[in-house]
Amino acid sequence: MSGDGVLRRGLGFLAPRWRVLVRLGGWSVLETAQTFLVGYAPARALDAGFLAGRTGAGLAWLGVAALGVVAGAFGTGRVYWAVADLVEPLRDRLVTRVVARGVREADGGALSRLTQQVEIARDTFAGLVLVSRSFVFTSAGALIGLFSLAPALLLVVVPPLVAGLVLFLASLRPLARRQETFLAADEALAGHLGEVCPGLRDITAAGAEARIAAGIEERVDAELRAARSLARWSVLRVASLAVGGQLPVVLLLAAAPLLLAHGVTAGALVGALAYVTHSLLPALRNLVHGLGTSGSRLAVVLRRLVPPDAPASGAGTAVPPPARTDGSPSSAPTVSALTVSSLTVSSLTFAYGPASTPVIEDLDLTLAPGAHLAVVGPSGIGKSTFTALVAGLLTPRHGTVHVDGHPVPSAAAAARRVLIPQEAYVHTGTLAENLGHLRPDAIPERELLAAAEAVGLTPLLDALGGPRAPVDPAALSAGERQLIALTRAYLSYAPLALLDEATCHLDPEAEERAERAFAARPGGTLVVVAHRIGSARRAGRVLLMDGPRTAYGTHDELVRRSPAYRALAGEAAPRSQPALTARDADRVDAVTGPGLAGDGRHVVAHRPVGQVQAPRDLRDGGPLGGQG
Repeated sequence: MSGDGVLRRGLGFLAPRWRVLVRLGGWSVLETAQTFLVGYAPARALDAGFLAGRTGAGLAWLGVAALGVVAGAFGTGRVYWAVADLVEPLRDRLVTRVVARGVREADGGALSRLTQQVEIARDTFAGLVLVSRSFVFTSAGALIGLFSLAPALLLVVVPPLVAGLVLFLASLRPLARRQETFLAADEALAGHLGEVCPGLRDITAAGAEARIAAGIEERVDAELRAARSLARWSVLRVASLAVGGQLPVVLLLAAAPLLLAHGVTAGALVGALAYVTHSLLPALRNLVHGLGTSGSRLAVVLRRLVPPDAPASGAGTAVPPPARTDGSPSSAPTVSALTVSSLTVSSLTFAYGPASTPVIEDLDLTLAPGAHLAVVGPSGIGKSTFTALVAGLLTPRHGTVHVDGHPVPSAAAAARRVLIPQEAYVHTGTLAENLGHLRPDAIPERELLAAAEAVGLTPLLDALGGPRAPVDPAALSAGERQLIALTRAYLSYAPLALLDEATCHLDPEAEERAERAFAARPGGTLVVVAHRIGSARRAGRVLLMDGPRTAYGTHDELVRRSPAYRALAGEAAPRSQPALTARDADRVDAVTGPGLAGDGRHVVAHRPVGQVQAPRDLRDGGPLGGQG
């Protein structure tokens, strides 16, 4: 997001809050009065009081100045209340965006943004409001006071003040760019060190010290160049402060004989010096340091917190709903709003470290629109890694992923997929707010109820009291949270649904209902990381991830040709003739499941009549009854 984008969004945030701005300006008028009296009252105390031999009048004018300070302090206290009414809504909006982005993208930096960067933005914004307001009203009070004392004083003070202000404003944009460049270089160096440090032993073992050192040196040099450029532009801040705030003092002293000769009184000259040293110089200093440093900092933080005008990359970022032929927005159920999607994976390879064995290696996969894929395999084999790569949350070592023809990661690809992780997120609010979290438009209640019925949320919806019922996340079970997250994803416009063990807390019947609902979405593609073999049986295609034994096909095909899949599915290998007829008169069964300790194609006696001992369920793991 560019600086113009930050300014545009800032104005858009402030426009609806014009009443708060009016209140802020109203209380700031007291500060203007205080500033006016800081110079005018001492000038009158000298000219009309002490220098005229009227001590009482002089003291009275100083008392007026003191009252001005008290009034200004009262107004400043009320200013803080108005600033809070501006700052807290901004904080709430940023928190909402950070949480939404963290949920949609499983963003690992969301915690830092929520606990640190949001607070930086909040405090910095408050500081900018205060210093900008203070400069405007303090300058107004001081300039009015100078004009009241002697208009000729404006000719001495205003030109250097305007010159310093113009110099400062001209340096803002390049200074912000260089500050962001420096921060980016610092982040790049820190990120590279974070990758290198855990692998120092491997680097030494591989003899790669020189190459790694060269890479680090390159990033250090980049940060050094950025820091020097930032320092050079920072000199302009000092120059603007010197020209706008300190040069007027020198000019007033130098021009004092001329001013006194042209009717400017001694009290007016003292008042002018008070205006410059106690009002204009501090206000300009606060503006330069506040807007120059904090303003650039705020712009950088907002670029990280607020997504650009284009759709942000995030799971469930919505594709705009299609319009009807009459031009009105569609209010049909979500499934009718889906766009055609497909998934293409080419030579995908990923490892969790430069010297680590790849978790996924040279994987090729193509899913047509409407396909239903189940991903199965032993625990820790890389199933969740696969969905994270498809979602764009991880970067492959090499290879590509495309969603509906769009490369991953990209905003266009992210807008076409929704990832439902195992740990479902539910936030405080109404049930409808939770379910509509991934939709940019308001969801008609009819559509919401239809989605709840399809996924299986209706019993919970009725128990809570309907769509507008408040939700307490802590009072929900893990399965109930998963049902809410599944319905939320079902209502999104993203046509590619990635269920990463998103039904693990549901019973088999509820799991089947939810999966069938996603599979039935017209044009929707479904990828399920399965924790029950029933998910694989329901899927049109199955991807078995098991290192070198990775296989792909239908459930029946993998049962026939993959021993690893048969073991995982707990099914017997196809045989032309069983050893014995199951449940024969001798109460023995043929057990042919691979991996059964000691089976060796033996006949295994089962338990009481009608209870066949499951394969791989021998407690001792030894040979059977002394058989061969």
